[in-house]
Amino acid sequence: MIGRLPARYGQVMSVPQATEALRQFVEDELLRAPLLFNQVLEGTLQSARQAMAAMTPLQRAAMSDLVLALQTHPVRVGDYFLRSLREQVMARLLPQAPQAPKKPALPTVLALVDEDEVALDVELSHTIEAIKAGAEYELRELQTYTSALVGDPDVAHDHNPLRAEVFARALWDAAQALPLSRGHQLAFVRHAGPPIAQLLRMSYAAATSRLEAQGVEPAAYRTVVLPGGSRRGERTGSTTFSPDLYRMRESMPAPQPSQLGYDGQAPQAPRREHWLDVARNVTRRVDRQGIELVSRLFDAMIADERVPADVSLLISRLHGPAMRLALRDGNILEQDRHPLWRFINRLVYEAERAPDAADPERVLLLKTAQATVVQLASEPEQNAGLYAWAVDRLESFLRKRLARRLSAAASQIGALQKLEDKLIVGHASPSTMHGTLDVQQLDTVPADLMTDPPRSPPPANDADAWLEQLRPGDWVRMFLQGRWVQPQLLWPGERREIWLFGDGASDATWAVRRGALLLMHEQALLKRLKQRSIVGSAAAKVQEQVTLTA
Repeated sequence: MIGRLPARYGQVMSVPQATEALRQFVEDELLRAPLLFNQVLEGTLQSARQAMAAMTPLQRAAMSDLVLALQTHPVRVGDYFLRSLREQVMARLLPQAPQAPKKPALPTVLALVDEDEVALDVELSHTIEAIKAGAEYELRELQTYTSALVGDPDVAHDHNPLRAEVFARALWDAAQALPLSRGHQLAFVRHAGPPIAQLLRMSYAAATSRLEAQGVEPAAYRTVVLPGGSRRGERTGSTTFSPDLYRMRESMPAPQPSQLGYDGQAPQAPRREHWLDVARNVTRRVDRQGIELVSRLFDAMIADERVPADVSLLISRLHGPAMRLALRDGNILEQDRHPLWRFINRLVYEAERAPDAADPERVLLLKTAQATVVQLASEPEQNAGLYAWAVDRLESFLRKRLARRLSAAASQIGALQKLEDKLIVGHASPSTMHGTLDVQQLDTVPADLMTDPPRSPPPANDADAWLEQLRPGDWVRMFLQGRWVQPQLLWPGERREIWLFGDGASDATWAVRRGALLLMHEQALLKRLKQRSIVGSAAAKVQEQVTLTA
């Protein structure tokens, strides 16, 4: 018989930044968390017992140890789960203290992330996906209610602190309470995944019903119409569709010079250069249309909420010069190749990699960009060569920044190179699994909990080829140690066995073995970040505006 857990874990401290309504909602849900975990534990034991029938004698013995430990320590395991759940929820609700400026990294002993570590991330990612897939509708509906609780009518952000990744991480923390090997703990997470996915689906639906009964009116999603008539929520990310700027130019209005209504005198107060100011003496209709298109693109980029405010200010200073450039350079509408757009896209991309405004490296990046923009704007003759120089200057800064970080991590790199040499000659570190449950025994998410069929791993040679394409300075997105991070590749070992990555938002570094990277890539937990085209997103926005006003 499984012991019942006390309800004291549902108590929540005051949350200054959250609304009172959201705070009360969290308190109410955490009061129900002990019962939820008891049901998860029962489902886990049932799943483990059913799986034993198809196991080998050694595996069956290991699973029997897991079942016995869960029956012996239910309160202890639940205590770890509920404490982790509460701490994670509070971390999401409490206001974040301002981060101090980065200090130079000190030599530290790095933990080497190997295949066994990634096996945990694989299990956590499967659990998260199982919850999201099984409760997709319920999560979306609950999100509209939590957005209403905090006064976000457009559901611009996810305000639900009880997300899938929070429960998945709490499961792993609960596994730490088991006095068993790491393999047993991973087996617990794997068998607890399906039960918690099913239970959370009902839990989310019940929470929505309770909020509805309290009179909470759900917020509404914003939607955009994409090419082909498909629809999706605007908050899920920008469309990859990017209109052709040459065709868009034809749809721009272009009044005749006599209709512009200017007396030729300079404005009395300083103001941003308008496209009509530039077009006063332009006789060709196509040139006037090009000027307005460039002007509208800048308006859309500056209004893009995803562009950091300090970067948006720098972009705005190029508004007028870019319109004058449009008169001299017909290739400005080559949005993927023209140096003006390449400079803007690259600047925004690199600024987003270091989101902390107090980060000295980010401050230095923006100072360099500001000096570059000032010089560009001051040039009387605008041409593509100026912006090619700006791109080269930005790339030079990024190379120097990478060199500075490599210099700061020189002692770590030296130690890792020595370790890599030892690993290659056969002095490999022992597995943390202790041979109980190997990586190859990890199951995938059950098909009935997935909206899409499970992704089959690519051949090993494809993964190897992908990994070899990575270069120092490349940014990647990986699911590491239970969370998604966006680090930069700093150093691949001389023998390509150990790879060092550095976080863009902090001084944290991760040393990862090649086998772990290959496993992450095969499980879709590692990919190279693709630079988002701010110009392409702006073009899509402008086209939408033109279509609505046509």
